[in-house]
Amino acid sequence: MSKFEDNGGYYIDGVPYMDCKYTGKQVRNVSTDVTYVISDRALQSRMYKMFPEDFEEKTKSYKPTGRPAGWHFMNEFVDKDGNVFHKGKEQPKLKGTLKPTKVKPPKKKVKRRTKDEILVARHKEKLAAERQLKKDLEKQKKFLMGDVEKWWRKDYR
Repeated sequence: MSKFEDNGGYYIDGVPYMDCKYTGKQVRNVSTDVTYVISDRALQSRMYKMFPEDFEEKTKSYKPTGRPAGWHFMNEFVDKDGNVFHKGKEQPKLKGTLKPTKVKPPKKKVKRRTKDEILVARHKEKLAAERQLKKDLEKQKKFLMGDVEKWWRKDYR
């Protein structure tokens, strides 16, 4: 046995692997000189514990401006503070000269049905059609058997 295998390393199809010291996750293509390995996730969690302020700044990248979606594509947009924008570029000379742009609320999207919901609806329609066919068949049988008077009274009152 080599020193690499003594430290917990192993080969799969000629590629050296070693398990992470903390998580036990397989790490591929390791050097045969290493004594232990730390996986990418374990390294990230250790870095977060050591430097939490760096990660908080990077994770909060989106800051809402209060402007509607697509405001920078509008020919003219005036925000609540009176700033005027033409095609997304601010026009400081026109600040406060125009009324704020009224924003229409976005249209509500129609919820799409899943395949299961479509199949259930189709099955219910088929059952209803079968019931109607049975009723019509019974009416025809009654009519042919000479039960004309009762058939007439039920349907056409």
